[in-house]
Amino acid sequence: MPQNKFSSSYFSSFLTPKILAFLKFGITGVSGLIIDFALTWFFKDELGFNKFIANGIGFTAAVISNYIIHRNWTFKANKSKPGLQFTAFFIVSLIGLLLNSAIIFLLDNQLSVNFYISKAIAIFIVFFWNFSANYFFVFKSSDQGKSI
Repeated sequence: MPQNKFSSSYFSSFLTPKILAFLKFGITGVSGLIIDFALTWFFKDELGFNKFIANGIGFTAAVISNYIIHRNWTFKANKSKPGLQFTAFFIVSLIGLLLNSAIIFLLDNQLSVNFYISKAIAIFIVFFWNFSANYFFVFKSSDQGKSI
């Protein structure tokens, strides 16, 4: 029986597992971005928290949300020890945050590129770091060996 041309299984049949994970990673990243920005705005502008504390709250909530989604949907790596896996995920996320900040500092402060253009370039570059580190290390698929 032919598959419906508009079903998700029809479209996913054209995608390799790595490409599908990459797309899911991007979708999850957008949800994390929304959580991060929404909570940062809420705590900074509505509740009057210090901008760095508000940013930390937004970042932390997005990391937790992204981890849960990646573990159960993007990579389906829920057989590993969650505490150890989350620690590795958080470390990868912190490294990503440091890379993001360094790129923004270089482009905006040193090369006078507009802040938001710098941020967009940093997000684009760090996305590949985050995906690679999570795909090959934190949520390593069973055909690559055991994940953390």
